[in-house]
Amino acid sequence: MSLLLTEDEIAAMRPAEALPALPIPMQVISNGEFVPAPATGRQRRVARRVQEIAAEEAPRQGLSRRGFLRSGAGLAAAFLALNEVHGEVFAVSRAEAATPDLHAARAARLAGQFVMDVHTHFLRDPLPPALRRFLNLRNLAARQRWNPDLAGREATEMDLKFDNYVKEIFLDSDTAVAVLSGAPSDRPEDWFLTNQMKRDARARINGLAGTRRLLTQSVFTPGQPGWMEEVERSIAEDAPDAWKGYTIGDNTHQDESRFPWRLDDERLMYPFYERIRRAGLTTVAIHKGLFPPAAAARNPRLTPYAGVADVARAARDWPDIDFLIYHAAYRNAPPNEAAALFEATGRMEWLSDLAEIPDRHGVRNVYADVGAVFASVVIGHPRLAAGMIGTLVKGLGADRVLWGTDSVWYGSPQWQIEALRRLTMPEDLKARFGLPDLGPEDGPLKSAILGGNAARLYRVEPRRAALEGDGIAALRRDYAARGGPERHRSLHAWGYVT
Repeated sequence: MSLLLTEDEIAAMRPAEALPALPIPMQVISNGEFVPAPATGRQRRVARRVQEIAAEEAPRQGLSRRGFLRSGAGLAAAFLALNEVHGEVFAVSRAEAATPDLHAARAARLAGQFVMDVHTHFLRDPLPPALRRFLNLRNLAARQRWNPDLAGREATEMDLKFDNYVKEIFLDSDTAVAVLSGAPSDRPEDWFLTNQMKRDARARINGLAGTRRLLTQSVFTPGQPGWMEEVERSIAEDAPDAWKGYTIGDNTHQDESRFPWRLDDERLMYPFYERIRRAGLTTVAIHKGLFPPAAAARNPRLTPYAGVADVARAARDWPDIDFLIYHAAYRNAPPNEAAALFEATGRMEWLSDLAEIPDRHGVRNVYADVGAVFASVVIGHPRLAAGMIGTLVKGLGADRVLWGTDSVWYGSPQWQIEALRRLTMPEDLKARFGLPDLGPEDGPLKSAILGGNAARLYRVEPRRAALEGDGIAALRRDYAARGGPERHRSLHAWGYVT
C-alpha cells in the first residue's frame, strides 16, 4: 500500500470500514495506490441481496444477522448474490447458504489444500508520517459513526499492524504460509517496514511456529544513494527469501519520485542481478501496473517505468533470475472501461502484454502475482476476473501464476481464497478467446495457483499436513475452540472507498 493520492482525493473518500459488514466487500477498495471507483448499481444490488438472504436465513439458523454473515453460509450467500446479479460465474448453490453443515463438510474437504500468499503487508512502529492521515480518516469514521463497530473507540495503529496481521492472515483464513512485502520511499521514515523489521517479524512468527510460516522480501532501491550497500547488508544480516522493487521509484510520494529505473538497465541493474545470483537469492518481485490515467496525468514521465516494456529483455538476459510481476501489471483503467475492452477484444491493458512475453521472447522465468487486482476486479466484474486468471494461465502457463492478496488492506484474505476456488470460466469466453477451463476448487490448476507454484519457487513444503504440528496450528486450534472465524472474523477491510 502507498498513498499516491492528493489531499483533495483523500478528502473525497471514506475508510473502507465505513462499508456494510459483509462477507465480501461489495465495492472496490483502494490500498492507497489508486483512486477507487464508486460503487456501481450492480454492486449496490449485490450488497442489498446479501442482506436480504441474511435476513431470511439467519433466524432459521438461530443466528444474528452479523453471525450469519460471518459464517461459511454467509460467505456462500455473497457468491450466490454475485451470481444473481452478474450471471453464473461462481460455483455455489442456495443450499450452501441455507445449510451450515454443507459448509462444514466443504471446509473439511478443503482443509488440506495448501495456500501460500506471496503478497502481504502490515505497518511499522511508529506509524510513518505519510500514513497518519490514513489512521486519522479511520478515527473520523469512528466519531461520525459511519461504522457502528467502530463507535465508542478510536481506531488503533495495531489494527494495521502485527497482531492483527497474524489474526487475519493465519487465523481467519486458510493461508498456511505468507510472504511479507514492503514499499520503499525516497524518504527513509516513510518505508512501511524496513528490511530489518521484516526480518524480525519473520523470526518472531517462525520462532512461535517452529516452521517456515513467514517469508520476507528485502526492498531494493536502484539509484538511491547507498542502495547497493544496503543490498550487501541485507544479504549478510537479513537473509531475505526474495527481493522487492518498484521501477517507478518512490511509490509513496509518486509526484516527487527521483529514482525511477528499468529492469533492463545494464549499467544499473545487471551488477545487482550478478550479486544476488552469487548469493543464491534469485527471486525478484517487481511492482508493475496500478498506474491509472489520473496518476499518469500527474506524473507522465513515470508511465514508461510502470509498464512491462523492460521485462522481456531482463528475463532473457538473466534466465536464472525469477521475475515476479506484482499486480500482474494490470494498469487499472476505470473498471467499466477495462471490462468493455476485455469483452470486445479479450485484452487488458499491460496485463495482456505481460502474458504474451513467454511466446514472444522465449522466456520461462516470468511470473504474475494477482495481489490487489484480483480483489478489485472480482467484486465488480466477475467475468473480467475469470478472464484475468485465464489470460495469465494461457500466456504464462499454469505454473507461473502466483496467489497474492495484498492483505491486510483487504481484510482477511479468506473471501479472496473462496472467490478463486469458486470462480468458473464462462463458456463464451472459452470459445471467443481460447481461455482455459479453471477446473474444480481443489483441482490441479487452482491448487497450483493458490500455493503449489509459490511453494516450488520459494522452496517451501507444499503440504498443509506438514504444518499441523507447529505453533501456528496450535493457535488455530485454540482459536477454533473459542469460536474461530465464524465468531470472531471482523468483516473489515482496511483502505479507501468513494
